Amino acid sequence: MLIRDALAADAPIVTQLLADLDYPNDPQDVATRIVSMANNPDSRLLLAEEQGTVVGFISLHFIPQIALAGEFCRISYLCVSDASRGGGIGQKLVDEAERLSIERGCDRMEVHSHSRRVRAHQFYARAEYEESPKYLIKKFPTRA
Repeated sequence: MLIRDALAADAPIVTQLLADLDYPNDPQDVATRIVSMANNPDSRLLLAEEQGTVVGFISLHFIPQIALAGEFCRISYLCVSDASRGGGIGQKLVDEAERLSIERGCDRMEVHSHSRRVRAHQFYARAEYEESPKYLIKKFPTRA
């Protein structure tokens, strides 16, 4: 398995994987976001490839801390294709994310996962992620 950075040309498969997570998108919008992430030194979008086919991705954001030295890394999205789930791909993506985070000097990883994603919670528990206090959000109106 190959883990590599995403390219704008990967937008169609990333769009398909996002749809598996119930996030329908337009491939052109996803391509724009991939380029934006690639140009941001504080984000990474890594793809997992098996035999030339993208089978999953992980999206990372590195965030400086004001109260503590260093940064932490947030997994914003992790998805493995339905056909490839259960084969260790998600864990390999998380392992690579953790390696990059440690290399960058982060003191921790965090992930926010909606309460409806029970299988994801089980996955992260197996990967030794602990539940943390409340996560609060406020949504803003969608821009046209």
